[in-house]
Amino acid sequence: MKKVKIFLLNGILLTCTSLLLRSIGIFFGIYISNKIGTEAVGVYQLIMSVYMFFITLASSGINLATSRIISEQMAYGNDTGIKTAVKKCINYSLFMGLLACGILFVFAPFISSYWLHSKVSYMPLRIIAISLPFLSVSSSINGYFSALRDVKRTAFTQVFEQILKIYFISFLFNYFLPSGIEYSCISLVLGSTVSEIASFLLLFIFYKKDINKDINSSHCKNENYTKQIIKITLPIALTSYIRSGLSTLKQLLIPIQLEKSGISCEKALSQYGMINGMAMPLIMFPCSFISSFSSLLIPEFSYLNAKGSYEKINFAISKILKFCFIFSFLIMGIFWSFSEELSNNIYNESSVSIFIKVLSPLIVLMYIDSIVDSILKGLDKQVAVMGINILDLFTSISFIYFLLPAQGIKGYIVVLFISEILNGIVSLLLLIKETKLKIDFSNWLLKPCLSIFLLNLIFRNYNCNSISALIIQILIFCVCYFIAIVLFRGLVKEDLKI
Repeated sequence: MKKVKIFLLNGILLTCTSLLLRSIGIFFGIYISNKIGTEAVGVYQLIMSVYMFFITLASSGINLATSRIISEQMAYGNDTGIKTAVKKCINYSLFMGLLACGILFVFAPFISSYWLHSKVSYMPLRIIAISLPFLSVSSSINGYFSALRDVKRTAFTQVFEQILKIYFISFLFNYFLPSGIEYSCISLVLGSTVSEIASFLLLFIFYKKDINKDINSSHCKNENYTKQIIKITLPIALTSYIRSGLSTLKQLLIPIQLEKSGISCEKALSQYGMINGMAMPLIMFPCSFISSFSSLLIPEFSYLNAKGSYEKINFAISKILKFCFIFSFLIMGIFWSFSEELSNNIYNESSVSIFIKVLSPLIVLMYIDSIVDSILKGLDKQVAVMGINILDLFTSISFIYFLLPAQGIKGYIVVLFISEILNGIVSLLLLIKETKLKIDFSNWLLKPCLSIFLLNLIFRNYNCNSISALIIQILIFCVCYFIAIVLFRGLVKEDLKI
């Protein structure tokens, strides 16, 4: 029971932190889009897609490796091994971070010319490359604290980084913004780099204080931690590089193929920015509730798997997925029913509302897939998860290449649906195969879906002209949804027992 309470407390802390960070991110994203325009947002999204590939190169698998190795050593009672293992993980992550930094620094001019439509120079890429070693080591340290079920330091560091990032970017905007897209992007990446370095320094101080505590060496067990790190990270890294490379190619290909549909480069970047820089961040905002707990599931399921507690694993999965389905259908209903009001009140841009409404059904698959992936990683199926993601990307790129020139932005929306349906269903089927999980279609799918359908009929004619009225309507919608779920007996008293 004590472990459950710690898990819940950590989950609540991470959820609150994630909600705070995403709230800040959403409102700061609104500020940025209003300042620099949708075309510049599109260019910045392309820079970030390149950056994400090099983040993968720098840190792929190290967070999971650290978390799993430390969790297993805790299960074995090997206290001395924890200190040795985490140092090995940090050294590995530092090497990979420096390697990724060097490659991006060298190839920045080529990437800028051929992949970023020459909209900006190589300077933003070289600036953001500096952050990669710091980010990689931070990933390893975060894995250490995650395994110890101590997320307070991680949460504080994340908040500190976000506040610092906003301060520096806002400060730089005052000097560089009138100079065009180039300096807008430099301001954004420079603020991100400075805040990343500062947050690493704070996290490293927390780590040094914790690791230097006296430990019990009575259960010392000699193990080859370097071999374990490579065994976990290498398959993940190889598949991650393929996955991230394909993902970057996919993002860079979208504006190019949209142009082939007959629109200008500026409009293609603008539409790309509206979906990836405005609609999708808003849709993924409530995922804070899911992602916070899902990150904690990896060490928990690693621990149970090491202990061979398969009945507890199946019981936990059923509980988690039921609540996740109920929650994700609620969020889908909110975005479907209030898409226009959300777009007008948040972005002051009605054209974003159609994207919010059309993409809202993807929420259920995206949120469930996030949970399922974390469970599978905890069960040592991380390579299979990566394989599914690679299959998804190959499929998406093929459809982007052939569909976007003919259908334009409508084709991109179709691709998003194909991608999420394929990824979500295949991941769930793998989990069912590995755990013999039984899907409760009535309580997990039918009843939440029916509740949302009925509520949409009631609420669709309400107009909210202010943000306060919109919040009240959404709260009433949430209350009515849970009443409907209880009346349909989709949620019963036994479900709340842990």
